[in-house]
Parts: sequence; C-alpha cells; structure tokens
Amino acid sequence: MTYFFVTFVIMLVVVGIMAIGVMFGRRAIKGSCGGLNNGNCACVKKCDKRKAMEAESNA
Repeated sequence: MTYFFVTFVIMLVVVGIMAIGVMFGRRAIKGSCGGLNNGNCACVKKCDKRKAMEAESNA
C-alpha cells in the first residue's frame, strides 16, 4: 500500500509540473507540417519541409 501511495504522489507531482510548464510556456506543439491530417496541411504558414514536399509532388 505504501508503494502505491508513493507512486501516486510522484505521478501527481509530474502531471502538476507538466501542467505548469504548459501554462507558462505557451509555445505551440512542434511537429511535422500536416501531421496526421492525411497530408492536408492545416498550418497558417507552411514550413520548409512541407513546401519542398509540395514542390516535388507538383513537378
């Protein structure tokens, strides 16, 4: 029972630290342009990788 309590408290602390990081960081999640959106880019400004990929597919 003690191990469960210690593990639970550690997990709460980790989740709390991550939440504080999100609240104060305010940075967008980074990833590939388009992500899991079946290749449809939902970005406002396309990244260089996406521009190169579209140029190859149009050529």
